[in-house]
Amino acid sequence: MKKIFLNFLSLLIANFVLAQHDPPGLNLIRIEDLKKDLYAFADVHFNGRSAGTLDELKAATWLADKYRSIGLHPAGDDGTYFQFFNLWRNHVSDRSTIQINNKILSLWKEVAIAQMANISINAPIVYLGNAITIDTNNVDVKEKVVAIEANAKGINLNVSLPTWRYNRYILNLYGAPLLRRGVKAILFIADETAEQAWDDAAENFKRGSYDIDGGANENVTTTVPVLWLHASAKKELQLNNATINANIIISKYSYPSVNVIGMIPGSDAKLKSEYVLYSGHIDAHGIRNEIKNDSIYYGADDNGSVDVAMLANARAFVKNRAKRSILFVIHGAEERGLLGSRYYSSHPTVPINNITAVLNGDMIGRNNIDSAAILGVLPPHRNSLELVNMALSANKEGPNFKLDTTWDKVTHVEGWYFRSDHLPYARLEIPAIMYTTLLHPDYHTPQDNAENINYPKLKKMADWMFRTGWKAANAERRPATDKNFKLER
Repeated sequence: MKKIFLNFLSLLIANFVLAQHDPPGLNLIRIEDLKKDLYAFADVHFNGRSAGTLDELKAATWLADKYRSIGLHPAGDDGTYFQFFNLWRNHVSDRSTIQINNKILSLWKEVAIAQMANISINAPIVYLGNAITIDTNNVDVKEKVVAIEANAKGINLNVSLPTWRYNRYILNLYGAPLLRRGVKAILFIADETAEQAWDDAAENFKRGSYDIDGGANENVTTTVPVLWLHASAKKELQLNNATINANIIISKYSYPSVNVIGMIPGSDAKLKSEYVLYSGHIDAHGIRNEIKNDSIYYGADDNGSVDVAMLANARAFVKNRAKRSILFVIHGAEERGLLGSRYYSSHPTVPINNITAVLNGDMIGRNNIDSAAILGVLPPHRNSLELVNMALSANKEGPNFKLDTTWDKVTHVEGWYFRSDHLPYARLEIPAIMYTTLLHPDYHTPQDNAENINYPKLKKMADWMFRTGWKAANAERRPATDKNFKLER
């Protein structure tokens, strides 16, 4: 009897100690709210929220209305929840024409332009053969238009979105040496892998490049076009008597994009001038090529899952104010190259030095309910051991996920640390981490929809982010940035 009593007492004490770690407000992070919000945000109504479109702006308005209803203070420009910024798009004009042996090729169907250039070309085509048989570092290609057969040998395609990446891998491996040697234009002839990737690749090429004012891609500076032809073109080109007549025109447009920003003032008279920043992104990939009878890329996990978790965290913080202020920034145009976070980090609506921590999320609603990952934990990606320890402690006290740290390694093929919105803040040496439940087969497809989300897991991830934020917002001192922090690229 005594032993039973002692066991019961130990259990009671353990539960009491665990409860002491629970921040107030966890009960306000509810599965039903996460599910209701995500079904609305990843709905067909927003057409996949593509950056620089009315659909992204409509989704931003929806988020701002949620901020208002929850009770967040406007923290954007001019007393609003919005921070608009200019988005420049360069893309191939439909007025562009490409002919081989005087036959006009249908743009995107028969020929795709992988690297843009404002240029007119009328020249013979030199057929070089299969890529693996060419010494691209020594061949004489100066001022020549060359044709090469693509070859997948030696290229690692065990990555996410291989059909999005294959053409870029081929260009980097075989095209870059030719560009350095002064080639005038490159025509890649599709192999079997490129044929399978054609639809996805062409959709990406159509969109062109995007950037903000002053960015490296604001203007197209390349002068060498790179084209893709179907495998059927090989028969004609390998005779080495073909010619190309091309007039490639680049159109440039300005679009608005927007960051949605709300704030909960801190309760401490001194510390409320400091901010813990929660980060997500609005946009997904809009309407693209059809997969499994659907063409809307809803972006439920990427990144609606994070956005609705931020709304749930906001509900908890509004009712239980922390010492420091909490800033909620849902960035625009992340899928176009982290453009919203790049803009906000260089045009902050609060003093940038007063942002003490960035808790960024990217895809937090799929895969095994007991596993997750956090990036920014391993050097050289780690820029604040103190913030990392807060996050790890919060995990042990709450969801107790088994954490996969391999994705944070420099050697990981995905290089995902450099592909989400914490990066511009980390480069400014602001303590920053990224929460994720990692990739899945529905990533960047129409099947990334609200019905495929694991809502109990999403709740656990939202809890983890709240627990970390509570610690960072109530600590006696802000988490320190690691000395000698320097990313590998």
